[in-house]
Amino acid sequence: MDADIAEYIKSVYNLMIGERTAEDIKINIGTVHPSCEEKKLSVMGRDLSSGLPRLLTVTSGEVREAIMNTVNKVVGAVRDTLENTPPELAADIVNRGIVLTGGGARICGMDLLIKEKTGIDTYVAENAEDCVAVGAGMALSVLAERNDGIHKMKHGLFGHK
Repeated sequence: MDADIAEYIKSVYNLMIGERTAEDIKINIGTVHPSCEEKKLSVMGRDLSSGLPRLLTVTSGEVREAIMNTVNKVVGAVRDTLENTPPELAADIVNRGIVLTGGGARICGMDLLIKEKTGIDTYVAENAEDCVAVGAGMALSVLAERNDGIHKMKHGLFGHK
């Protein structure tokens, strides 16, 4: 989404912004649903014609337009996943809802858009950004435990060789 924002500003305004600026735009005024409050943000970039710094004011609507292709891919992936989910698990998801995690979950209206497109209640996790890191850490911990067990088995520590 950050790359989408940077590319949009480059193509529409002939202004180059950095990755960090694009991320700031996404975090501060990014929206994916028309019901979100319209906001504006002034950002500094490099004018590609003159090579000089230039100030630009960007709106939430522009950000929504810039990131919509990527957002539609995310929504499509959610729908595809639901379609390929075993029926018992799908029933649990329908009953309990979808919980969004990661930084993208914090973009205004992401939960509303996914609910509209799937018909399933959708919520943003309380610490959405931290969930990804915590989950990755847990997964690595499990892999490390399994790998340690495999290592011990290979070296005969369980009576096998």
